Amino acid sequence: MFRRVVPPTDVIRPQCGGKRRAGDRECLAAIIFVATSGCTWRQLPPVFGPAWPTVYRRFAQWSQARVWARLHRVVLDELGARGELDWSRCAIDSVSGPGGKRGPLTGPNPTDRGKSGSKIHLITDRSGVPLSLGIFGANMHDSLGLQPLVRGIPPIRSRRGPRRRRPAKLHADKGYDYDHLRKWLRERRIRHRIARKGIESSTRLGRHRWVVERTVSWLAGCRRLHRRYERNAEHFLAFVGIAAALIAHRRLAK
Repeated sequence: MFRRVVPPTDVIRPQCGGKRRAGDRECLAAIIFVATSGCTWRQLPPVFGPAWPTVYRRFAQWSQARVWARLHRVVLDELGARGELDWSRCAIDSVSGPGGKRGPLTGPNPTDRGKSGSKIHLITDRSGVPLSLGIFGANMHDSLGLQPLVRGIPPIRSRRGPRRRRPAKLHADKGYDYDHLRKWLRERRIRHRIARKGIESSTRLGRHRWVVERTVSWLAGCRRLHRRYERNAEHFLAFVGIAAALIAHRRLAK
């Protein structure tokens, strides 16, 4: 599956010269270890084979080539072809985290005394499989992330019929309580269930939104996301894509 998304290698070495190129499989295992353990690149154990500068360069090259987003989509396609994605009731939510370094897509976190941080925004299907993810500054309001994330759902294979990218219903909390968002969803034939401020309690809505909150806790299993160490936003988004692909692959392995 991973071979389908890795860009071809165009490195030509002279005959009987140079060092053999590190294998993609070994580099992938090392990158996943860094993502899940939260260690720095320099702390990478030598048991994986390639040295940490080689692994980091491969990670940077694959991130620039959007390998992780493509891998996530390949796993989603496989789940969709098996009929394991439930589009009947999707949910949207976000989680903010501290940012150790300043860089693009960071901002003062209003819930953490104004410290710089980033926010991960995601949409999941009814079982909690992430369908679309994005990163924003921690000071960005949740409502501003709904439209980009809905548009960002890729066309995913179905067991029968054409590819699908539109949920039948979308659940959201009071942070998305805006009439223009409801109108925008209706125009795209997406039923909405958004709690109203001062009118409805989030308790009943939580009966369906708990799946996205559980997925947020699954993302925490990727310890590299506990804190934004990457100044490059592309690299931080790559770790988000790795975590999403791992969550979807676990569902596929079941």
